[in-house]
Amino acid sequence: MATGPTHAMSGLAAWAAVTALADTHALGQLSPKTWVVGATLASGAALLPDIDHPKSTVASTFGAVSRGASAGISGFSGFLYRLTRTKRDSDREGTHRGFTHTVIFAVLAGLITTAIVQTSESTALGILMFFFAGLAVRGIMHTWSSSSDAILITVASLLLTVACWAWAGDQPTNAAAFGVAVMIGCIAHFIGDAITEQGCPMLWPIPLGGKTWYPVAPPRAMRMRTGGKVEMALVGPGLTIAAVALSAVVLYRIGAAPWLAQLDLPPEIMAWINP
Repeated sequence: MATGPTHAMSGLAAWAAVTALADTHALGQLSPKTWVVGATLASGAALLPDIDHPKSTVASTFGAVSRGASAGISGFSGFLYRLTRTKRDSDREGTHRGFTHTVIFAVLAGLITTAIVQTSESTALGILMFFFAGLAVRGIMHTWSSSSDAILITVASLLLTVACWAWAGDQPTNAAAFGVAVMIGCIAHFIGDAITEQGCPMLWPIPLGGKTWYPVAPPRAMRMRTGGKVEMALVGPGLTIAAVALSAVVLYRIGAAPWLAQLDLPPEIMAWINP
């Protein structure tokens, strides 16, 4: 897997890119609240697939609760791997980089998110914001916070949720956009894992090369080592810059960052920012 900060930034960058490049009607009219909550969900969802590994950083986000959930998901993932693998699939446990690392999981996570918000919008949305904010914070601060410091993560997540609600108030929200945000975050995670040495079985159960759990990956020369120089010096910083720049563009378009117009940017860039 890539490191936590890289995953979190990839989710934010992907959400910002999709909302910046999509047609204005593709996701409906996005309010500032919808975009900010969606950004939080996408950033957290970019860590979510690693919940299938009980020893992963993200599994310790909420202490015993998240570790217990991780153990259950890990067991299910291993069972599903053994049930559906072919003779060509590797003889591994399949508890990590299994079901939660597939496009099917991403779609299900997005659909469930949309259904939850539609069922009980205000309460459910606050809980989802809290949960995914916790995943994002844990991923970003993985090197300077103890893996068992669930209280700090919980407090930080609660503060982020309260701050968002205090700022956004009763602005309209878009349940479908939240589901898309979760899907985008998960898929960003898959791509991040695919360019590491192990690859990612994201296309399960489509048989590729006789394998239902085929590890999708670019040529070996194009893969990176987790936490290596390429990720830390190039991929991570590049995603962070892209996330910040694209986020500013979208926030300006939806009226949440009017200060961008005061910057002395070339006319060509402003024409794209404000089409």
